[in-house]
Amino acid sequence: MNKLPKLILFAGLLFFLFACQKEPYEQISKRPNIIFIMSDDHAYQAISAYDSRLIQTPNIDRIANMGMLFTNASVTNSICAPSRATILTGKHSHINGKTDNHFPFDTTNVTFPQLLQEAGYQTAMFGKLHFGNNPKGFDQFKILPGQGVYYNPIFITKNEGTYEVEGYVTDIITDMTLDWLENERKADQPFFLAFLHKAPHREWLPAERHIEEFAQKQFPEPATLFDDYSGRGSATKEAEMNLLHHMNWSGDSKIYPEVMDQLGIPDASGWDKGAFKREVGRMNNQQRANWDKVYQPINEAFIKSFPSMSEKDKMRWRYQRYMQDYLGTIASIDENVGRVLDYLEANGLMENTIIVYTSDQGFYLGEHGWFDKRFVYDESFKTPLMIAWPGKVKAGTKSDELVQNLDFAQTFLEAAGIIPPADMQGESLMPLLTGQADKWTREAVYYHYYEYPSIHMVKRHYAIVTKKYKLIHFYYDVDEWELYDRLNDPHELKNVYHEPAYKEIKNKLHQDLDALRKKYGDSSEISQRLLQEYLNGLKATDQNLAPSFKK
Repeated sequence: MNKLPKLILFAGLLFFLFACQKEPYEQISKRPNIIFIMSDDHAYQAISAYDSRLIQTPNIDRIANMGMLFTNASVTNSICAPSRATILTGKHSHINGKTDNHFPFDTTNVTFPQLLQEAGYQTAMFGKLHFGNNPKGFDQFKILPGQGVYYNPIFITKNEGTYEVEGYVTDIITDMTLDWLENERKADQPFFLAFLHKAPHREWLPAERHIEEFAQKQFPEPATLFDDYSGRGSATKEAEMNLLHHMNWSGDSKIYPEVMDQLGIPDASGWDKGAFKREVGRMNNQQRANWDKVYQPINEAFIKSFPSMSEKDKMRWRYQRYMQDYLGTIASIDENVGRVLDYLEANGLMENTIIVYTSDQGFYLGEHGWFDKRFVYDESFKTPLMIAWPGKVKAGTKSDELVQNLDFAQTFLEAAGIIPPADMQGESLMPLLTGQADKWTREAVYYHYYEYPSIHMVKRHYAIVTKKYKLIHFYYDVDEWELYDRLNDPHELKNVYHEPAYKEIKNKLHQDLDALRKKYGDSSEISQRLLQEYLNGLKATDQNLAPSFKK
């Protein structure tokens, strides 16, 4: 009589143990795949989901249409390698140690792909990492060394050594990505896939199929193309990012080296002609023939028109050449994003996959007369961001909340059911993505740029940015403050820091900035230490400290 209750108890215990073992498997099977698509220097102005005046990007727009478009997304430090380090670690530059492009990434940092991998995700990376040749936390990778090149690029791989692939880099990165999805992806595991484009990074070389199309286009000029910087401090005036004065004639504008010699245009940077030869010189005979078919007539016309051009004529000419090549490289990105989206749809992978499209930072497309990035001004500071997750994120939605690249790591970890390390500094975007915006409380973001003195000579500065205002401190060789009213001065042309009408706002922002610096562990003492380490590092590697850096 006593055996029956014991048998019932034993059976109940077995059922309980089985249930406890089964629940994690069910949770794992429901964890989302994550596809992180990032381009390099892709300005939000050059995505038609944001602004259709320059280019149509229907495939990138598909991601926005399927999910959420962020209109106030930004970076913590607008420069390539530090931005990528922030994304991987979920930490500000002064914490993860990657403050600039010059010096190595501290590989003792824990990155979110490592945590995903440890939790059972299959992980892969294809394209441009920018720093390091052995990314941690990836089962498979094929990456470009450093910046990589547009034509016939070299790849560093995990299992096949280093080799060159003939073709156009954006197409090749996508081929590798699709091959992995088709042949290496394990159906019984969730995956994290980093699909990382070199384009549209300088110097801009469109694919053969886009050269002629875009070379014939004319683009609207930005309202601030001829900005004289009269409403701001020394930082804008001393920066070396002007389209006319600091963009390379050969490497950037594709004026052949022999034409530069013929017209007496100096190669002042010591880099210009070499950049052209390193990129265009990699082409095979057919690629070069297709290139010359379009660019030879451009050079011939330039020889005739250059002597009579005014400074404004040259500026306008250079702006059009810049846009033709820059936007031409984006056309290939859009096509190849479409290839991956088509594959996901055709193979039933859309339903439980988070798809992100972003850039490592923004970029100037002639605004303020500039190219490049680095400043906390909007075109550089803001970055495109759209996230789709069918069934989880409502299609066609927008958010103007202040989100940053700092937030990606914690977002992905929460989506995967992983508790993030306590020292990560971002905030998960899941409340915004899942219709719980009332749980999002951030009212300001923090920014800090370090790489000075260096190429483009953008001064060191940190800032607090809210939806309405932006307070900036330029330091090291200056001590200048700037305050911008983002709503009433969207082009950021007038520094109102010293205007009496903004006194209370300024004082409040100073208090909030101090609080943010304390929250993220930044200080003047840390800034001074990092500056000294940077200057010592430049001296140790014999890098030039003169105003104009080689690239």
